[in-house]
Amino acid sequence: MSAVTEPIPDGRHSGAPTRRGVHDRLSTLPPPVPSTGFRAGRTLPLRVEFVRQSRRRRTQAVLGLLLVLPIVMALAFKIGGSGSDSGRGESALLSVATAGAANFALFAEFAAIGFLLVVIVAMFCGDTIASEASWSSLRYLLALPVPRARLLRQKLVVALAFSFAANLLLPAWAYLVGGVFFGWGPARSPFGGTFSYPETVQRIVIVVLYACLQSVLVAALAFLLSVLTDAPLAAVGGAVFLVVVSNILDSITALDPYRVVLPTHFQYSWLDALTPQISWGDMIRGTALAAIYSAVLFTAAWTRFAGKDITS
Repeated sequence: MSAVTEPIPDGRHSGAPTRRGVHDRLSTLPPPVPSTGFRAGRTLPLRVEFVRQSRRRRTQAVLGLLLVLPIVMALAFKIGGSGSDSGRGESALLSVATAGAANFALFAEFAAIGFLLVVIVAMFCGDTIASEASWSSLRYLLALPVPRARLLRQKLVVALAFSFAANLLLPAWAYLVGGVFFGWGPARSPFGGTFSYPETVQRIVIVVLYACLQSVLVAALAFLLSVLTDAPLAAVGGAVFLVVVSNILDSITALDPYRVVLPTHFQYSWLDALTPQISWGDMIRGTALAAIYSAVLFTAAWTRFAGKDITS
């Protein structure tokens, strides 16, 4: 009895694979298309992650808050005045907040940097890994497979981008709002004197860059907590809580000279950029301290996540 043959796409017939001549016919077929193989560098593209995060309601809520806050502050100054002669010891920046667009932008930065911007940076960076774990999607991301180091890097790059954008948006938008409400004059120093327009731009840039560098420390702390917990609120709240505790301890002068090692001790050193002659000492120390803390915290996050058993 002859072997049963089956048709193949090109119209020829193939016999049993052990029959003589079958391998000869296979050699006449066109070569298979080479497989591109797995490329870890193509998993979880930044563009996809940017779109995902930008469409989340918390990102849109932050954007709305940053746009509304300077307008509310400007209206408050218009209605109630600057309060510079109220005699209650307001900060020097408050006394010149309505001197023009630049002064209003600097005051908005001063008012937000201690808490609001901390919360925003902690939210963007503390919500990265913990949110994926809470949605039970983290193990599926790793099963694609996305390498763990690449997952952390892509998430962190997007989180830092949104954090820096928030730090840049607030003073930039406050400058425009301040110009509409209080005019476009050059900045007045809270320590006396007036800057020219080029000096005004220079001082604002220094302030914003230093604030961004300091926010990296908050980002690193929130990112580490995001790796350690499956609850996004715990990561965000824990980072904010530790920053608040550091600020409270820093206000206790009896802790001198140990306060200089607190993470937030140099948080407001950018005020030295508003003196007639810029004083770089504390800003350099603050940048170095933030870099050391951030390096340690990011390394701890990478090390912990590399060996973490993903069960959620």
